[in-house]
Amino acid sequence: MKLSVSAALLRGILIGLLLFGAVSAFAGGILGAFLNGGGIPLTYLEGSPFSSYLVPGLVLGLIVGGTQLLGAIGLLRRAEWALIASVVAGFGMVIWIFVEIAVIRKYSALQTVYFTLGSAQLILVYALLGLAPGMVRGLTPTRERATR
Repeated sequence: MKLSVSAALLRGILIGLLLFGAVSAFAGGILGAFLNGGGIPLTYLEGSPFSSYLVPGLVLGLIVGGTQLLGAIGLLRRAEWALIASVVAGFGMVIWIFVEIAVIRKYSALQTVYFTLGSAQLILVYALLGLAPGMVRGLTPTRERATR
């Protein structure tokens, strides 16, 4: 059985995931930077280079959230750079989770959720680039793929 979906559907799903990632990262960034973790114990930072959640909150909100939003905006505007921004956003989310686990040495189910979110974004970009033949209907081998 061959499953084939439209590029427009995958693009829409990717936009939704990027917007969800952006809103989540901005919220987490605010909790971290301005509410010192928003209830997450400071003991999680023991042994790390951080004495508060200010810097991690700023990185989460501005860099992770910013790249997620940039990818979504690029796709909505059908910009040529949209898929590149989306790859950066997906890798940024995955890297954020790896670094978070390494720094705090604690596990939360939310880390699995956000690792999966970043991975799903990368898989969708992979499909939209036409690197999964037969998976996506209507893709052309030109630059137009990035904007469909």
